[in-house]
Amino acid sequence: MNVQIRAKDVTLGANTKAHIEAAIEAFKKFNLEITTVNVMIASEKKGVNVEFDIHIAHAQPVVISQSDDVLDAAIDLAIDRASKALRRLHTKIIDTKKGSLKDLETLDA
Repeated sequence: MNVQIRAKDVTLGANTKAHIEAAIEAFKKFNLEITTVNVMIASEKKGVNVEFDIHIAHAQPVVISQSDDVLDAAIDLAIDRASKALRRLHTKIIDTKKGSLKDLETLDA
């Protein structure tokens, strides 16, 4: 998995980078074939914009954009939203593999 963290007009500390990388590692628990994760952090007039661009094999990319006044709050909210989107995608993939109720046989007792 390729991870790229870019900051425009914002200085990222070692703790912030480690926090983002730990969150990206936590995305692996969904067992999706994540190929690349691009994180773009840019300064705006009012606050900071954080964008996660997550590319998944055999699926459309997941793009999460979050703006907030505080950098850490924007990162945390974006991580939560990305986790929610990946969880929903994982559930959608797993549920389609199960089959429907029509496929079950009726047992005569």
